[in-house]
Amino acid sequence: MLLAPIDWAIICAYLLFSLCIGLWVARQAGKNSTQFFAAGKNMPWWLLGVSMVATTFSTDTPNLVSNIVRTDGVSGNWVWWAFLLTGMLTVFVYANLWKRSGVLTDVEFYELRYSGKMAAFLRGFRAVYLGFFFNVVIMATVSLAAIKISGVLMGLTPVQTVVITGVVTVIYSSLGGLKGVLLTDFFQFFLAIGGSLIAAYVALDHPEVGGFEGLLNHKEVVTQLNILPDFSDPSQAIGIFIIPLAIQWWSVYYPGAEPGGGGYIAQRMFAAKDENNSIAAVFFFNAVHYAIRPWPWIIVGLCSIIVFPDIAAMKEAFPDAASVADNDMGYPAMLTFIPTGWLGVVVASLTAAYMSTISTHLNWGSSYLVNDFYKRFVRPESSEKELVRMGRISTAVLMVIAGFLALYLKNALDSFQIILQIGAGTGLLFILRWFWWRINAASEVAAMVISFAVAMYFQFAHVHTGLPELTSWQELIAGVVITTIGWLLVTLYTRPTDKETLVNFCEVARPGGPGWQKVIEEAEAEDNDLEPLQDEAWRVPQGILCMALGSVAVYGTLFATGYWIYGRWILASIITLISIAASGYLFKSWRKLIQIRPEDEEELFEE
Repeated sequence: MLLAPIDWAIICAYLLFSLCIGLWVARQAGKNSTQFFAAGKNMPWWLLGVSMVATTFSTDTPNLVSNIVRTDGVSGNWVWWAFLLTGMLTVFVYANLWKRSGVLTDVEFYELRYSGKMAAFLRGFRAVYLGFFFNVVIMATVSLAAIKISGVLMGLTPVQTVVITGVVTVIYSSLGGLKGVLLTDFFQFFLAIGGSLIAAYVALDHPEVGGFEGLLNHKEVVTQLNILPDFSDPSQAIGIFIIPLAIQWWSVYYPGAEPGGGGYIAQRMFAAKDENNSIAAVFFFNAVHYAIRPWPWIIVGLCSIIVFPDIAAMKEAFPDAASVADNDMGYPAMLTFIPTGWLGVVVASLTAAYMSTISTHLNWGSSYLVNDFYKRFVRPESSEKELVRMGRISTAVLMVIAGFLALYLKNALDSFQIILQIGAGTGLLFILRWFWWRINAASEVAAMVISFAVAMYFQFAHVHTGLPELTSWQELIAGVVITTIGWLLVTLYTRPTDKETLVNFCEVARPGGPGWQKVIEEAEAEDNDLEPLQDEAWRVPQGILCMALGSVAVYGTLFATGYWIYGRWILASIITLISIAASGYLFKSWRKLIQIRPEDEEELFEE
């Protein structure tokens, strides 16, 4: 299917608009590394929150959701819905701690929290591991989605797609730094939302679908509609519901949903102008990401089951994309029915989604490579202009390598599972390092190395051992258990962090809690009184209450929306009331958490 001139005009207009924003802020972004990588640390919550949503509104996410819906039904989305718990923990427990730390990147945090050569090694290792290797895999997965969409809608080959999108995105990303990303994300968010709604409307209007009534009564779709899994089938319930909610959310490192915060979410928090804006930004992101955005993607995925019942049907319909055809192509396949003009808007929205995600990952990964590797270990004396220049060079290098890797990937869900497995078992450490003084740099190195080794074993080596093959959730549990035991043993048998570093961390971040009592007592014995700081900072119990209320409110909105769509009015009404009640209680609890007076209750949202 070829785009009409009007469609190309809409796409080009959007690209030109993005380029103009990059040019507009390029001079300011080039002043220093703080401007380039953290937007001057003076951004409001609403801009940061919208940017987080836009970043996760990637071209591969609708494909992933379509894949899940086609293979496991709507309930299969619990493999990522469970990460809401992680997000809410970040909002109400970790957002203010990250902002207090005052670092430029979450990797810089390691030399604030740990001491000695091992801390320096961890900072450099983590910078390269996450900024380069891990980041490239994420960008390659996103580029894979662009390959499939362009193959279906425009007849482009994978190589053509990688070259075109890579060149455009690198130019845009290297101009404006994080501030350019944030400003462009603001417009990309609304364009992407509009595009997904158009896609859902057109999919429902397809003659074979026949609107909501035809969709919800189709024999192939009825079995896929359940929001909760079929508990009579333990294998399904365990894999897509029980394990994600019981283990996955706190034990696995995944970009955008890191236990304890981190990654580009932390980068946005660092860019906030104060702690309250940091908290509000992450809450907005989680609410929109989980409660509002999924249903248009789900609807398109369900419609694709009717129009393209199997992979063979998609290969026959799109021979140019036959080499990469899979269930995750259900979403772009349905986009081919969008009429001229509207199709240009939808493709522009997908382009916006792609550019938003890639530009964020380029800036985020580059910040690690430049601030935490190049500046820290290669040229400590480098000027701010040199750091910005190296940031722009590393941006281009990351894009080139990610493009090459994208040519070898086949499936978005497979990539998602690999990423989960690589991070399995590290999550608990990322949570506890804020609240248990004994965790040290060696703990983190051990967790990363062990989790990566286990993931590589399950991905490649297990086929040569003769052992029975495990399901993805069994591999996840094995990875969590092995990695957790490994890093705990390393923690207990290695030297703890220096006392001076621990005391300084308490003074700067003020984490609080019983896990730091030993440090406090030893500091007091040396006439260094940390007790007032700990009393002021220990807000975790109230934060966990807010986390629970926030999760109920967001999940309630997600479920209620689904049941309103399904026409189950009574159940939808009950869940809506529960969500409203949880939201009201959350507001009161949140106000108590951030310790603002009743007359100042709207201050957070007026800034």
